[in-house]
Amino acid sequence: MNLNTPVEELSGIGKTYAKKLQSLGIAKVEDFIFYFPRRYEDYSNITSIVNAKPGETVTLRGGVWQIANRKARNRRMTITEAIISDGTGTMKITWFNQPFLKTSIKVGDEIVVAGRVELNFNQIQMASPSWEKFSDDLKHSGRIVPVYPETEGVTSKWLRYQIKPILKLVYNIKDYLPENVKEKYELADLPNALRAIHFPNNRLDLAEAKKRLGFDELFPILLSGVKQKIGMTKEKANPINFNETVAKEFVDSLPFTLTNAQKKVSWEIIKDLKKDYPANRLIQGDVGSGKTIVAAFAMYLVVKDNCQAIMMVPTEILARQHFASLCKIFEPFGIGVGLVTGKEALLKCQMSNVKCQNDNSKIKREELLKLIKNGEVDILVGTHSLISPDIQFKNLALAIVDEQHRFGVDQRQALRKESGIARVGPLQGVFPHFLSMTATPIPRSLQLTIFGDLDVSVIDELPPGRQQVTTKIVESKDRQLAYEFIEKQLSSSRQCFVICPLIEESEKLDLKTATEEYKNLSENIFPKFKVGLLHGKMKPAEKEQIMNDFSLGNLNILVSTSVIEVGVDIPNAVVMVIEGAERFGLAQLHQFRGRVGRGADKSYCFLFTNTNLDLDTGTSKRLKMLAQSQDGFKLAEADFEIRGPGEFLGKRQHGWSDFKIARFTDLKFIGKVREAAEWYLSLDPEIKASPKLKERVEKINYARE
Repeated sequence: MNLNTPVEELSGIGKTYAKKLQSLGIAKVEDFIFYFPRRYEDYSNITSIVNAKPGETVTLRGGVWQIANRKARNRRMTITEAIISDGTGTMKITWFNQPFLKTSIKVGDEIVVAGRVELNFNQIQMASPSWEKFSDDLKHSGRIVPVYPETEGVTSKWLRYQIKPILKLVYNIKDYLPENVKEKYELADLPNALRAIHFPNNRLDLAEAKKRLGFDELFPILLSGVKQKIGMTKEKANPINFNETVAKEFVDSLPFTLTNAQKKVSWEIIKDLKKDYPANRLIQGDVGSGKTIVAAFAMYLVVKDNCQAIMMVPTEILARQHFASLCKIFEPFGIGVGLVTGKEALLKCQMSNVKCQNDNSKIKREELLKLIKNGEVDILVGTHSLISPDIQFKNLALAIVDEQHRFGVDQRQALRKESGIARVGPLQGVFPHFLSMTATPIPRSLQLTIFGDLDVSVIDELPPGRQQVTTKIVESKDRQLAYEFIEKQLSSSRQCFVICPLIEESEKLDLKTATEEYKNLSENIFPKFKVGLLHGKMKPAEKEQIMNDFSLGNLNILVSTSVIEVGVDIPNAVVMVIEGAERFGLAQLHQFRGRVGRGADKSYCFLFTNTNLDLDTGTSKRLKMLAQSQDGFKLAEADFEIRGPGEFLGKRQHGWSDFKIARFTDLKFIGKVREAAEWYLSLDPEIKASPKLKERVEKINYARE
C-alpha cells in the first residue's frame, strides 16, 4: 500500500464502497489522509461509573453483564439494552434500531462507551453512545474523536476504521513549506499535523495541527495576492497631477458638504492617482454613504489632466442612472459623458468641438467609438459592454467598477487589463488606475479585501439628515394591515417598491412572482393606483420607459425583480415591500432597503414572509437581525458567516469555500499569514528556493487570470 493505491484495493472496501467514497472526493489512499474531520467529540474524560454525573459527556470502561434486544411498544423500533459494570457501579446502555449489536457485543466483553450521561427514573444511563471493544488503540472513545462529513452508507465510525491504520503513510508526504517559514512562525511539520488533525493526543496537539494546515491553505493564496500586488508596481500607469485649485473648484460646485469619511477616501485616491504604476483600490461604503461623488471627484481630476475615465456597472438601469448623475455633476465644467449599453449609445454634448442636436443625443455606436478613440469623450459609462475589443481609448487613465461583486473575476480582469492593452496613441500599453466600489461588502468582497491585491478604503459615515428606515417583518396574518398602511402612504402621493424573487411561475418554489404580483396588486389590492412591472427580460427601451414613469411619479407602485437591487434613486419612494424575504441574503435585503429613505420623508421596509418567527431558525434570526440593525457592515459580517465565503478561486458569489481548516472570519490569523507572505517574498521574490511552493502559487495565479 502506498499513497497512490486506489481505495478499492484496500481491505474491506471494494467497488461498492469505492463508489460511495468517490462522492466524498476519495479515490486513493492519499485522499483519505487529506479528508479532514468537520468537528470533534471530546471523549477524553475517562471516569468511573460511580463518578459519572447527569449532563456530563464522559468515557466509561466496563464489562458487559447482559445484553438483549426488545421491541418498542409501537413494534416499529428495536431497542438494544446492555448493562455494564466497572467495579464501582453499573450502568444501563441503550441503542436504537441496531439489533446487530447483540451479535457484536457479547456478555463478558470489555467495552468502552462514550456519550452523554442521562438520568431516567433516578437511574443514570447512556443512550446511543459511541462504543468499541477495549484495546490499546482506541478510535471512537477515550480520546478526542474526529467526526467526518458523511454520505449514505459511510459513517464517521467506518471512516475512523479506515483512516487510522493508513496514517503511518503521512511520513511519505513531503513537506513543501520552507524550513525558515516553519521556524519563524512556529509551525508543526506537515506529517505530524496530518496525523494530529485526525487523531490528536490532546487539545494542544489539535490546535497545532489546525494552525499548520490552516496556514497551508492560506499561505499560497496570500503569496499570490502579495506577489501580484508587487508585480503591479512594475506596470506602467499615467500619473495624474494633483491641482489643488482644480480640486477645490469641484468641491465648491457641490450643493452639499463632503463628510469627513468622503474627504479621507478622496485623499487616498489622490495619492493613488499620483503613482506611475496602476493603483488598485476598493471603496466600501454603506448604502447612501456617497461613493458615487467620490468616484466623480476622481474622474474629474483625471479629465482635468487631459485623460479619460470609464465606469462599468452591472445593469443597464444603473448605467443610465450613473450617466444622468454624472452629466448633472459635470454640467458646469463642459465635460463630455458617454453611455454604452449593448447596441445603444448616448452622448451628453457639453463639448464645443462635438455637435449634437440635443442635450442627451442618441448617437450611432460607431460614431461614439470614434470620438472615444480620438479622446473627444472624457468619461464613458456602460455595462460589461465596455470590455468589448472595439472600444479603444486615446488616453484612458482611470477604470471604475461599481458594485464590483456583481461582475465575474474574468470581467473585472478584462476591464483592468484589456482597457490598457487596447489603447492607441502615446499611452499604448499603459494600464489605467483601477477603482472598484461596493455598497455592502458581501462575502466575496471580504475575500478580495483580505486576499486580493487591493488597497481598501471605507466610507463609514452617512451624510447628515439621512433618516433610518423602519423595518418590519410581516407574517401572512398581518398582510392586510400592511396593505392598509401602504395605501395611506400612496394616498399621500408617496410611492412604493415591491420586490419579488422570481419573474415567472415556478413549480418548485412557492414564491410570489413579479408578473403574478403585478396582476394581484393592480387588480385586487390597489386598483385605484397605477402599478408598473420591471424585470430583467424586458427590452432596454421598456425598462427605460418604466423607470422614467416611476421617477416622474406617473406610477404609484413599481413591482420588480432584484434588477433594482443597486443604484436606483427615487426620493419619493418611501415604502419597500420584499416578498419572500426569507429567500434573500442579508446583504441583498439591506441593498433593497437602501432604495428607500433617500428623500426627506420617513420611509419603511416590510419583509413579507411565511416563516414562523417563533421558531429559532436561521431564517428567523436573519430577518430579525435586519429589522434591528441599519449598519450595513455588521449585516455584511453576519451574512458572511451565514452564507460562507464562496470558492475563492471560483466564480460563485456564495457557498462554502474549498478550505477545510482555515476560517475567513479569523482576521488575526489571516493577518499573520499575510505578514509571513510579505516576509518570505522579501527574501525570495520569485519563490525559487521552494519549487513545490512555487507550483502551488502558479496554480493560483492561473486560476486568477
